Amino acid sequence: MELHHHYNPYYINVNPVPEGGGGGERDRERDRFPQWTHAETKEFLAVRAEFDRSFMETKRNKPLWEAISARLRQKGFNRTPEQCKSKWKNLVSRFKGIEAMDGEGSRQFPFLEELRTIFSARMERLQVSKKDKGKGVQVQGEEWGEEEEEEEEEEEEEEEEEEEKEKVGRSKKKKRVERTRRFEEEVENALKEFARRQLEMQARWIAAAEAREAERKAKEEEWRRAMDALEEERKTMERTWREREEERRAREEVRAERRDALVTVLLAKLEKEGL
Repeated sequence: MELHHHYNPYYINVNPVPEGGGGGERDRERDRFPQWTHAETKEFLAVRAEFDRSFMETKRNKPLWEAISARLRQKGFNRTPEQCKSKWKNLVSRFKGIEAMDGEGSRQFPFLEELRTIFSARMERLQVSKKDKGKGVQVQGEEWGEEEEEEEEEEEEEEEEEEEKEKVGRSKKKKRVERTRRFEEEVENALKEFARRQLEMQARWIAAAEAREAERKAKEEEWRRAMDALEEERKTMERTWREREEERRAREEVRAERRDALVTVLLAKLEKEGL
């Protein structure tokens, strides 16, 4: 199907971007990944055409690009979903540029017919969809093409932003959970350490109290033994004093008796002598 400029559903006033050009970031990307071969690009467009209806019906394109990447790997081409997405944007940009110039430069773009087929089928599906909804078949192709691509990019950007936000949110939640877990562990460890120190202090206090009590009992026992010894010594001294006192009294009595006997003898002698 040949599309004319007055009914071109893919027209947008953009400058064509050469597939291998761009410089800067594109040169670095080309250095990191091998260039797409002609056969690989045709296989890619064939797979992309199979998924075009799904791209129109869903707002989440990331799983579709992952499916396309997996399909290409099955065919022997190792391309990431991001590479597939970037390649598609590059091809669409070149296609729009050539269409905007009424097909000029199509010889330098060997995939023009494949992209025309994809977008023609897309327009047919869109017209059928609008007929089913009772809105007629009049479609402003230029506006539709531009809005569809812009919406797709905006949706993809929103999806990426949402995914990034979800990742950041999960990361923050994970960090909060990790911080909470570490804080709980630190608190638990601090409580355990505090309890351990309390038990150690209590054990030391009990040991010190028991030592003081044992020392008190030992001193008390020593004092009692000292008191018992003093009491025994007192009793011994008292018994000794009593024994000595009894001996002294006995000697006094003997001396008294002797003195009385001597006085009696003297008196008797005096009486004899007439004194």
